[in-house]
Amino acid sequence: MKIFAKFSLFVVLISLFTSCVSTRSTLKNVDDNAPIPTLKGDAFVLTEYSKDKKYGYDPDYPVNVFYKNTKDENLNAERYLRALAGPNGEKITFTKLESCCPFPTKRTEIGAGFLDIYELKWEGQKSPIKLYVNIYERGYLLVPIGLSIKK
Repeated sequence: MKIFAKFSLFVVLISLFTSCVSTRSTLKNVDDNAPIPTLKGDAFVLTEYSKDKKYGYDPDYPVNVFYKNTKDENLNAERYLRALAGPNGEKITFTKLESCCPFPTKRTEIGAGFLDIYELKWEGQKSPIKLYVNIYERGYLLVPIGLSIKK
């Protein structure tokens, strides 16, 4: 009887986990042909601004920074965030708040990835902003509307 109970629990857990991840990705801006970003010091070199108000602010349009292996998990996200500044060039600080929004990907052993949510703050800001960052997929790295490139 114990074996059946354990097996039943296993089946329930597997079905719960697989039901949480859609088999179809909702991410709209993944592009495996995007150029690998250039580094300057400990930050990426950003040159282009997004024209899409959803870029970075909507879970379907995250910033896709890609990473190569688990030991580098947050490295590219931080390189990207260090390249940003507030709307008038203000120095920003960032904090990783949580991970959310599971999606299917071939770049993990379990077949699913999560977006990371970062909070950005700068002096004189009315309220912090949140950016969605995807470390699993690649895309063009742009500056979200309302931010600027760090000088």
